[in-house]
Amino acid sequence: MTVVEAVVARSVLDRQPQDTGTVFPADVAQLICWIKVEGAGGASIHHVWFHGDTQVGDVELQVGGSPWRTWSRKTVPAEWTGAWHVEVKDAAGTVLKRLDFTVGQ
Repeated sequence: MTVVEAVVARSVLDRQPQDTGTVFPADVAQLICWIKVEGAGGASIHHVWFHGDTQVGDVELQVGGSPWRTWSRKTVPAEWTGAWHVEVKDAAGTVLKRLDFTVGQ
């Protein structure tokens, strides 16, 4: 399985990420981790969300074909500012991609 594209975005429209970036305002309310993978039809992947070093979410996503686009959403409380990251992991727990971003700075 290969992660071809991966971004953090504010929304998804027509299966494409919108308003991507690495810095978001404290009042963003929610963010999306959007990825495109190849070579993973029928597999599952995880988006593991972290605020600082604390895991705050783990979303399992099914991959239906190759290539495949999928995404997960995370609610971002206004007081949860600072460093964040999302790890894209395969079913065995191997980190395929890490996306670092900042909220409220």
